[in-house]
Amino acid sequence: MAQKNAAQLFKAVQEDNALKEKLKAANNPELFIKISTERGYNFTAEELETELNQLSSEELASIVNPGIAPRLHLIPR
Repeated sequence: MAQKNAAQLFKAVQEDNALKEKLKAANNPELFIKISTERGYNFTAEELETELNQLSSEELASIVNPGIAPRLHLIPR
């Protein structure tokens, strides 16, 4: 069985509000990855960062930002 990656996770988040809320509550990359792994999505922090960089600000905010500025990225820059 092929592992699901971060890109597939972000597609799934658009349809799964429970998963979206869990990921929004993650306050560090390790927790974000742990929650994702529990759902069958396996990737590294580097792969996560690559996928996050490909998202628009709006897409990113809908997944990892609970709406409180200035947290725009899961992994601080």
